[in-house]
Amino acid sequence: MKRYDLIAHTADTGLVAYGEDLTEAFANAAYGMFAIMTDLRRVRAARKRAVEVADEDKEGLLFEWLNHLIYLFEVEKWLFKKFEITGMRNNRLTAVCRGEKYDPARHRIRIGIKSATYYLMKVDGAKNEVQVIFDV
Repeated sequence: MKRYDLIAHTADTGLVAYGEDLTEAFANAAYGMFAIMTDLRRVRAARKRAVEVADEDKEGLLFEWLNHLIYLFEVEKWLFKKFEITGMRNNRLTAVCRGEKYDPARHRIRIGIKSATYYLMKVDGAKNEVQVIFDV
């Protein structure tokens, strides 16, 4: 099963991520987001970082999840390539993300993602798909 498809959108970019269940779709959305940002073949899964987010519904949870990962890149300089969602219930998501700190000598940022948006966001539990547009 493929992880995600890119969506071309005017001045922004987005993706549809797939999974065997919603947790895998959320993980693949994060993977796709970082793949848009940089060449993940150059990122090592050397360190891990625990992440926990919550919101009122699944769309809000996807929004918080992706924007928290963007925050970790912007503020703490994390680049992630592996995502293990350890729990997703009662609109709370816990995960262990693996990657390394950004090194400009090894990592080139292709597209800077400012944020995930609610515009055209979808979380389809029946198909185990999520869709998100990123502000770049």
